[in-house]
Amino acid sequence: MIHQAPAGARDLLPLEVAQKCWINDRLQEVFQRWGYQRIVTSTIEWLDTLMAGGAIERSTVIHLQDTSEGALGLRPELTASIARTAVTRMETSTYPQRICYRANVFRNPPAGYHGRQLEFYQAGVELLFAGGLLADAEILLLVADCLKILGLTDWHLVLGQASLTQSLLSPFPEPLRQQVRGCLANLDYVTLESLFYPSAALKERALLLFDLRGNPLDVLSKVAHLDLHDSDRAIINDLKSLLELLSPNPLPLILDLSLVQTFDYYTGVVFQVVSSTDHQLRVLGQGGRYDQLLGLYHPQKLSAPGIGFSLNLDDLHLCLLSAKDSAIPRQTPAIDYLIIAQTPQAQAAVFSYAQQLRNSDTLVRVALDLGGRNPEEIREYARSCRIQHLAWITEDGTPLIETV
Repeated sequence: MIHQAPAGARDLLPLEVAQKCWINDRLQEVFQRWGYQRIVTSTIEWLDTLMAGGAIERSTVIHLQDTSEGALGLRPELTASIARTAVTRMETSTYPQRICYRANVFRNPPAGYHGRQLEFYQAGVELLFAGGLLADAEILLLVADCLKILGLTDWHLVLGQASLTQSLLSPFPEPLRQQVRGCLANLDYVTLESLFYPSAALKERALLLFDLRGNPLDVLSKVAHLDLHDSDRAIINDLKSLLELLSPNPLPLILDLSLVQTFDYYTGVVFQVVSSTDHQLRVLGQGGRYDQLLGLYHPQKLSAPGIGFSLNLDDLHLCLLSAKDSAIPRQTPAIDYLIIAQTPQAQAAVFSYAQQLRNSDTLVRVALDLGGRNPEEIREYARSCRIQHLAWITEDGTPLIETV
């Protein structure tokens, strides 16, 4: 099997690399324009770090090995690693901390899905030590700015509120609560309706939770008629205030109070970026507020607020490829010059002239002809490889430029 990649792994060829770099470069530019600085954390983490607070299912982590100090695994996401780094290595930094990243993450597929993708590519941000509605609004508007620079138009933001959803689920006894939660997470109305409920009122509540999505003001009006705690009504008022903050920059927003994220560390707003390009739904990104996570890694267990998101480069890539008007490159960059020695005595001069071109203030792609072709074969090779110019070097080092 040495001639094949492992099941679930894949190689990226030059065109796909160029396309994903194009996406990444534009996202990183937006992050920097918003004041975010890039961080690189370890691909390998202690399993205890990844599992802190029970936020991640152990089965999703690719286990590497057990050591005398503990078990090691590959990161399935970046937020936990960045939270650990922020409170242990960046404690003297000024607050808030605006951090961005681009990285690969690794996840075990569910049981029975052998061969499903294991490695994924993400770009995202974390806004740490910052609570409140202004930070929430910044993150949501930053997501929109990222999609705008990529030229995506057919998308919407599905916004939820983790604490409010948890409160709305609280009347259900265990394990029914987890069953209802699973149905909401998987949009499984059939199973939700067929569950055994101790009372008709609980079944009615479960089906209502499934329908708490749509126009934000309509959803908030519907949930306001429920029997709520004062803390829940405060959350509803905060959501209304958040919508007012966003109103000068309207977003394609759907409020979904049944939204349940994969990772359980979220404590406030949660969201998904969903695209329906080419009549196919794709989750392009996800994120939310986590105000307890940093305290899990702090040496003195001091809590601090945080919010962030990750964008899925693989899904963005597929979405942009299917968009006819996308500016994503459809070819690898062309070589500007092919340098050819006209005679064996000109070979040394070839390297000098090629380096002269490469030393230009702008990027010039230069390749050398390595011999074995006659002039017509060289021209045919240049046409097939989209080489722009041929530079024939004479014995005295003079270049004779030919446009292909």
